[in-house]
Amino acid sequence: MTTLTASPGTGERKARGNSPGAPRRRRSGRLRRIGLPYLLLLPALLLELLVHLVPMVIGVVVSFRELTQFYIRDWSTAPWAGFDNYSLAVDFSAPVGEALLKSFVTTCLFTLFSVGLCWLLGAAAAIFMQESFRGRGFLRTLFLVPYALPVYAAVITWAFMFQRDNGLINHVLHDQLGLTGSPPFWLIGDNSFVALLVVSVWKGWPFAFLIIMAGLQNIPREVYEAAALDGAGIWQQIRRITLPSLRPVNQVLVLVLFLWTFNDFNTPFVLFGEAAPESADLISLHIYQSSFQTWNFGTGSAMSVLLLLFLLVVTGAYLLLTSRGRKATDA
Repeated sequence: MTTLTASPGTGERKARGNSPGAPRRRRSGRLRRIGLPYLLLLPALLLELLVHLVPMVIGVVVSFRELTQFYIRDWSTAPWAGFDNYSLAVDFSAPVGEALLKSFVTTCLFTLFSVGLCWLLGAAAAIFMQESFRGRGFLRTLFLVPYALPVYAAVITWAFMFQRDNGLINHVLHDQLGLTGSPPFWLIGDNSFVALLVVSVWKGWPFAFLIIMAGLQNIPREVYEAAALDGAGIWQQIRRITLPSLRPVNQVLVLVLFLWTFNDFNTPFVLFGEAAPESADLISLHIYQSSFQTWNFGTGSAMSVLLLLFLLVVTGAYLLLTSRGRKATDA
């Protein structure tokens, strides 16, 4: 007859496991595991609050005050203006509102051309790079150089190249090719819009190329091979396979390019300085001039809030339309 004996400490461990404090310890351990990710995100959230949200709230408050250079030492003592700054900004029959409307239209046209060209060049280069050939890796690296360069260094270089008398652009177009009767001005007058567009597309299309090239990696090569066996040409493959497969990527890419381009301040500021020509007066630089050159920070803040509301409305409408289109396609 075999006698089973419990090992020493078994009853003691069972007693500890059934003690009232065990569920509490398990619960506290579960809370620590759940709360750890939020604790790790806390520094980033605090930094986001300090860098973005706090200045945004202050800007909204300033937009309701008559903040000028006389109250810059203590902006909280500026008189309350209510919606007068907003009324002044949207009064398109007055000089301030008319100038803002012209800047808004210029920015819309600039964004339309810049985003369209960036996407077109990025998509063409990404599709071209899908085929294997000698030197493909070098070309990929070369295409990403404008995206990797610091913005200020790149735009300053373009500003030197756009100089009328000793710039590289006029040297090639006028001196070498003879395409112009006289060296044109690129940084003043109507040509400034073209110069700004060239710089914006040059530094923006590599991002589109990078995103679209990454999206193309998710399309199986067997689909193209089957389409080729069925007699589909390169354009039919792009239209029927590539573009529909890239639709989710393109939706996000176009939205990001739109927000970046519409809010771009560094490019026109470095290229033209504090006073941009009228044909290249983007709204971001126009708001800066309205605030820091006329010292009317209340009106400038009101313009910034209106710009923020416009971008929020456009973004919300774009996401709503794209989500509906995606649901209709899935159905």
